[in-house]
Amino acid sequence: MSDPNHLTNNVLDAYSPAQIALRIESGGVAKANMPVLKTATLGVLAGAFIGFGAMFYTLVITGSDMGFGAERLLGGVAFSLGLILVLIGGAELFTGNNLIVMAWAECKVTSRQLLRNWGLVYIANFAGAIGTVALFVLAGALELNGGAVAETAVGIARAKVELEPIPAFFRGVLCNTMVCLAVWLCFAARQVTGKILAIVFPISAFVALGFEHSVANMYLIPLGMIASGEGVDLAALFANLVPVTLGNIVGGSGLVALTYWLVYLRGREAG
Repeated sequence: MSDPNHLTNNVLDAYSPAQIALRIESGGVAKANMPVLKTATLGVLAGAFIGFGAMFYTLVITGSDMGFGAERLLGGVAFSLGLILVLIGGAELFTGNNLIVMAWAECKVTSRQLLRNWGLVYIANFAGAIGTVALFVLAGALELNGGAVAETAVGIARAKVELEPIPAFFRGVLCNTMVCLAVWLCFAARQVTGKILAIVFPISAFVALGFEHSVANMYLIPLGMIASGEGVDLAALFANLVPVTLGNIVGGSGLVALTYWLVYLRGREAG
């Protein structure tokens, strides 16, 4: 007869880092082989979900007099809604999908499959984010608090488009290091509450520290440009997205995926 205490521990204990690596590798293979329509649809959802988190963040920091650090921390907690929806609800997010590199490094996913997934998901995330901008504007939500939300949106967008490429790149590196670590920690949890707690702290940290997330910027920059009344400046938008996206890839794929592949997966069969 099985030991009930042993069964309880299996349900409640976190997966070990080595087990997490195997789970992410397996998930990467599944993502790379997912049909186009399913991938695109889930990508649109992820763009919208991150937009919801960014929307919540914008509202929460509007009119706050909590002080610099506390305000950014609270805003980061609010922004965590986006990744919670992605990981618990189920969606395909470009930044999180940088972890597919673990399966690619194991030769279980080809370079073509990897780039196909990234390209399709990136475009779908953009569509979802822009769609959320449109819905937010049409709902009149920018007029909340007497138009103060619109002023906050303009300030956020202006700060992002004025950011120079080099700091934008490195803020992208640091951002997706934290995002992919949040995904990694989420894979350690066996229950929804544990997954949510695993997400909140890394995401709150990257937001509070001012790091740059490409998909969030697909929402935040166009929203602020529209709120300013000047229309969307595509050149300024992509001047931010290019270095931030490249930084996100380096942070998620290099500093997290390849590092953990090296530690837990490389040569394990020979061992």
